[in-house]
Parts: sequence; structure tokens; C-alpha cells
Amino acid sequence: MTYAITAERGKPAALGATLDGDGVHFAVHSENADAIQLCLFDATGTRETARLVLPGDKDGRHYGFVPGLAAGARYGLRALGPYRPKDGHRFDPSKLLADPYAVQLDRPFLYHPVLAAPPERQLDSAPYMPRALVTALDRSAAPLPFAAPGLTYEVLVRAYSQRHPDVPAEIRGTVAALAEPVFLDHMEKLGVETVELMPLAAWIDEGHLSAHGLTNAWGYNPITHMAPDARLAPGGFPEIRRVVDALHARGIKVLLDVVLNHSGEGDEDGPTVCYRGLDNLLYYRHAEDEPGLLVNDTGTGNTLATHREPVARLCIDALRTWVEATGLDGFRYDLAPVMGRLDDGFSTDAPFFRMLAADPVLKHRIHVAEPWDIGPGGYQVGRFPKPWFEWQDKFRDDVRRFWRGDAGMVGALATRLAGSADLYDRDGRRPSSGVNFIAAHDGFSLADIAAYAGKHNAANCEGNRDGHNDNHSWNNGVEGDTHDPAILDARGKGIRAMLATLMVARGTPMIVAGDEFGRSQGGNNNGYAQDNEITWLDWARADTDLAAFVARLSQLRRAHPALNADRFLTGRPVEGGDVEDVVWLREDGAPMEPGDWSDLERRFLGMSVYAPRGEDDIESERAVIYLNAGDADIAVTLPPPRADHAYCLHLQSDWPHLEPRRIDAADGLIVQSRSVFVILEERL
Repeated sequence: MTYAITAERGKPAALGATLDGDGVHFAVHSENADAIQLCLFDATGTRETARLVLPGDKDGRHYGFVPGLAAGARYGLRALGPYRPKDGHRFDPSKLLADPYAVQLDRPFLYHPVLAAPPERQLDSAPYMPRALVTALDRSAAPLPFAAPGLTYEVLVRAYSQRHPDVPAEIRGTVAALAEPVFLDHMEKLGVETVELMPLAAWIDEGHLSAHGLTNAWGYNPITHMAPDARLAPGGFPEIRRVVDALHARGIKVLLDVVLNHSGEGDEDGPTVCYRGLDNLLYYRHAEDEPGLLVNDTGTGNTLATHREPVARLCIDALRTWVEATGLDGFRYDLAPVMGRLDDGFSTDAPFFRMLAADPVLKHRIHVAEPWDIGPGGYQVGRFPKPWFEWQDKFRDDVRRFWRGDAGMVGALATRLAGSADLYDRDGRRPSSGVNFIAAHDGFSLADIAAYAGKHNAANCEGNRDGHNDNHSWNNGVEGDTHDPAILDARGKGIRAMLATLMVARGTPMIVAGDEFGRSQGGNNNGYAQDNEITWLDWARADTDLAAFVARLSQLRRAHPALNADRFLTGRPVEGGDVEDVVWLREDGAPMEPGDWSDLERRFLGMSVYAPRGEDDIESERAVIYLNAGDADIAVTLPPPRADHAYCLHLQSDWPHLEPRRIDAADGLIVQSRSVFVILEERL
């Protein structure tokens, strides 16, 4: 069939491919291209059937209307213009380009050297590129009403189900598997309130990984930010929507990890598959006085120019597409300072933040920042605007160091337990603004923190140079695997103590899927390149006792205001009464004194937490919590309970099967070494 193209019916405002009755509108933003070509392909995606120049050009948008084209049509783009790398221009018509506004691709991106071949070789990259599909996207999905995330469960989609014996083989490793009852039941039992899915947008492997026979397991190398990756969601947006609906039916919110700070085109020597070919100078940041040099605030080789309106608009449109097509409740933003970095530094008044706050769909969603990158002023923890939430690395490091036994950590631990007011007590923010975690996808797994003193990343083929070097981890006497029961017992104590600390701290708790049952990556603290058994969860060897302990912790936190109240602990009386919201305790039951806080050898901290009567008429409540990171058991004197109340020991992390039992304050208590005790006052 022969196709014509016209500008008369074109819609330059509607970027991407838009169905309209008897044809399709196409529009692409490029301010420096001489022309944009629309390439149409046959039903197999093999043969190019037409190459049409988009005839319209308005305010940097190239557009046109193709009569007779229907849903399912396959297409790509080519851009004509100068190839002057020193000036930032890298137009190359031999490169087929993905539409940044594509919402469905017919295959995954796969790296091939031709994608990075110089233009003088005139190697057509079309055989190695996916085609975009013209799609009539259903945008009627609805998120749940806004609420703070609560217990968040970070999920690497492919790794989660790849080895589960009860999941049908044809959907293992895909989004669809998350709707299987075995997973829904598991998450509900754990008390998960929000699932945070790691990236689903279509990505490409880095060239150096392909050279070593490795692939990108995490997906933090996106090309088209709106199109789901065909490996993870072969059914596209409808498949993801079904899973979101299934999680919503269990009362579980869903966030998506998005990478709006860079693209998978890498540095100046990387492949040309989208933005570089459409308008390298527009879409990426360049050195101020050297337009041929890409800014690398992300450590990936390039940085998206989100300070420019068209690029910020692309990001906002991508987020809206995901919400409207799937019902997502919000997003976690990788290397989020990039989106607020202007020429003179980070600003919450940057175009992206302004557009987000004004968008009628997005302003009511959950937004979680990874508030750091490697660029100038890249550490922005505590500086994102309300009502943003933020990952909190200080909680991670301070809790690990306390349980490792580092000197002088009780003050830092108390700050984290109290809600990290040093970071978040400003502009009306609350402790829930901080997302507390011990482990995340990036770094050691929770089990490996207590089993490896150093990283073991040889499988990444980077000479063990990659990944964090300062992990605040310990091995309990043996590096890695062991059958020594004493060492295994010590590791178990450490893991449970860290989990208990997470659950009794003010803030938003987060765990990584699999950490609840002891997942290990064999000491690899940078599993981004390991789409294999290193990152795939081993459900057959799951520690079900540990999972039950996590479920119990979660239930305990949800049930008791003294543990979950979203207010900073200050040490001052609350609501005009005479009871302090927290009293930090020594072993003898007396309040901590300045000398106790400065004691470098102190490994013990007690806290008496008081929660006043809540707005929903919940009774006031007090909890007494002890954290003993030392190697010796400690006899403690409990503070006297209130009149008509008695103490109940609800949790003892060194004894995970403990049934709650009444204790007499007059008898005192032995707090076991390397453990957390949680005691609640109960009315007689």
C-alpha cells in the first residue's frame, strides 16, 4: 500500500502517534534537525514500506497526518541534519530511531555494535531496532486515593518470580506473575502496604555488558520512557493494569521506579537509538563551554536536560501515561536531583517540579526521591518539597553501624529512631517523609550485610571495582557461606535485630523483596548485571521462620500508635500534658545523661515512647523498647507502668517464636545480647 502524508490535518501539539478516524497523526520534537522522516514497516516489522518526511514544522515540532494508517502499524524515525559532534550535533539518517512518545514496542532493545557505528560507515541500524506500534491506549485507569506509602516492598520483577515452582513457566519473570495468588497472599501476609516495582520502561543493555555475555538485570538504562519493556510486560500496558488492579484489590498501592535522569544511549561513544539522533543538543546536558562533551551527573555517560521545557514535558507526559494506562499510585525517582538541577544548582522551582505540582493527575500521586546523584550539589536528602518522600541513606548507615558494633553510635541511632528531625522537621514535613531502609536493590542484601565484610563482585567482570566500598557490614567470623551453627545463629540475630529496628523507628519502612526470607547475592553488592541465580529469588530455600518474623513485626507496628505515629519524638511533653513523647533510658531505668551519650563504648539504648490519644479516639499508649548491640546480656530496670497498666513483652528479636507474655516491672528484665525487645503497656 502506498501512503501519503499531509501537514494540513496534523496536530503538532499531540506528540507521538495518535489515531484519528481514518489515519494517524505523528509529531516529534526536534529543534535542530533539518527534517524528520517517518519510516513505516510491514506487519512483520522486517521490510520498510515507506519513508515519509514529516511536512509540518512549528515551534520545533515536526508533524504530519498519514491517512489510511491504523492501529498496529509499525514505525520508526530518522532525523536529517548536521553531524558535527564538537557542536553537539549527531544527526545520522542511517540510524533508525525510536519515538520517545511510543507506548508500545514490538520487541526489546538489544545492543549491537552497528547502533554505535559512525555515520561514514552508512550501516543501517534498522535490523537491530524495535519498531513502535501505533496503539489506541486506554487511559481510564484509576489509582487508589492518596495515602502515605507505609511498609514498602521493593520488587525486581524478573528476579521475583523466575524461580518460583508454583508460577506457570510462561509468565515467570514477567509483571503478570505478580498477580498470582501465591504472591498476593505472601505480600498480604507480610503486611505490605505499597509495592515499589523496579523499572519497567524499555531499556537497552550497556555495550560493555554485551561484550562479557551479561545483561542489564535492573532496567536502569531506559530508551523509551513511556513504552513497557517487552521482556517484562509482553502484554504491554493492559498486562500491567491487570496486575495493579489485583494489588489494589488487596489494598496494596503500587509505585513504579522511573529513570528520568539519563537514557541508555550512554556517553559520546554509545549507541544512537533515540534522543541522540533526534536532537542530541536539546535532549542532553552538555558542558557549558564545550557542547560536544556530555555532562555525566548520573555516572552513566549522559544526563537528560530536564531543565529544558520540552524535556521536562516529555517526563511529565511519560508519568501521566503510566498513571492513566495502569492506575499506578505514584513513582520512585532514580537520581532525583537531576530533575531539579538548574545552571546555578538544585532548585525545587525547576521546570519539572513546577509542572508536576500543577498537573491535575500527577500532583495527587505519591512521589519518592532517591535524593542523591554524583553531580554538583548532588546530595539533597531532606530538601525535596512537601509532600515528597525520600530514601534515607543516613538511616541505613547509622543502623548498620550500630549493629556492627561501631563506637559512639547511640546518639545517631536515637536520631533515626525518632524520625530524623535533623533532615525532615521543616516546612510541615513529618517522619514519614523519610523512607527508612537497611538494604535496597543497590548494595548488599540484608542477609549479606551480616555475612560479608567486603564486596564480591567478580561476576560483574569489572575487577571488583564496581559497587560501594563502604558497606558497614560484618561477617560474624567467616566470610560468606558457612555451616557453623554458632555463626549462623549470630547472623540470624543480627538480621532480626536490624529488621526490628526498622519497624520501631518513626518514618516509612522499606524492605527489598526476598530480604524477608534471607535472600543472598553471594556478597555481590552491585547485581545490576546479574540476570541469573545471583539476583533471582530462591523460593525453595526461603527461611519461612524469618518471613513469619517480618509479618509479626509488621502487624505489631500497624496495631500500635506508639510504634507507628507519624510525629517526631522530641523528649518534650505532648499536647499540654506532663508525659514526654520519649525518654531515652539507661540500663538502670534512669534517663540518659550527657555523659552516657558521649560514651564511645555504649552499645545499649532504651526508649520509653508515649503516643497520646489519637484523633480517632484510640487510647494513649506507651511502649518501652531496648536495643542491645553488645555481646553481653544486660539486666535492666523498667520504668514504672502507669496506674492500672502492666507490661507485656511482645517481641524479642533473639527469640522470634516468643509468645507475648506479661512481665512484672518490679522483677526487672534481662535484655539478651544482639537483640531488640519491644514491651507495651496494657490496661489491666
